[in-house]
Amino acid sequence: MALDALLGELSNATIGATFNQFRDAGPDDLPDAPAIRRANLRQYLDERSAADIVAVGEAAGYQGMRWSGIAFTSEYDLLGWGDPYRRSSRRPRPWKEPSGTIVHGVLGELDAERRVILWNTVPTHPSMPGQPLSNRRPTRSEIAAGSVFAQGLMDIMRPRLLVGVGRIAAETLGSRSVYVRHPAQSGATAFRLGMRALLQTASG
Repeated sequence: MALDALLGELSNATIGATFNQFRDAGPDDLPDAPAIRRANLRQYLDERSAADIVAVGEAAGYQGMRWSGIAFTSEYDLLGWGDPYRRSSRRPRPWKEPSGTIVHGVLGELDAERRVILWNTVPTHPSMPGQPLSNRRPTRSEIAAGSVFAQGLMDIMRPRLLVGVGRIAAETLGSRSVYVRHPAQSGATAFRLGMRALLQTASG
C-alpha cells in the first residue's frame, strides 16, 4: 500500500469510539483543523522517508497527537520545528505533552529525529465518555482496528528496528518488536535508558 492510500484510509477510518482527528473537529479546533493535522503528518513522514526505526506507542493523547496529528508530539513541539507545521487548536497557549517532551528529548540528544518514525497502535484519540480532554485505555477492538494502520506503515517503511513503547504496543507488535517502557506514569527514566541503548546499538 502506498503512503497516500494509507493516510487516505486513516483519514476516513472509524476506530471504535475514538475521535479521528484527521477527519473530525471539535469546538476547540480551528475550522481547517483536520486538514492541518493531515498535512502535519504527511510532512513528518516525508521528512523521514529514509528512517530505519519505527517506535510505536499506545494511542493518540489529548495533549499531543489529538492536535498535532503526530504521535508523541504536541503543538509546542511543532512550534519548535517551524514552518510548514501548524497548530490546529484555538487555544491561546499551545498544547504540551509530557511524554512527547521526553521522547523528543531523547531523539534530539542522539540526533535521531529523522531516523525514527513515531506512530501509535491506535492512531486516533480514545477519551472518557463526555470528557474529550481526557485519555483512556483503548479497547481490544480499537487496538485491532488501529493496528491495521501500524502494519500498513511497516509494510511501506520496512524498518530495521521496530520498538514497542509500552505493553500494549509491544504485545500488539509481538516478537518482531523490542519493548521499551512507556514514558508516562513514572516511566520516564526507564524509557530514556531503554531508548538510548536501542538507538546507540542501532547506530553501531
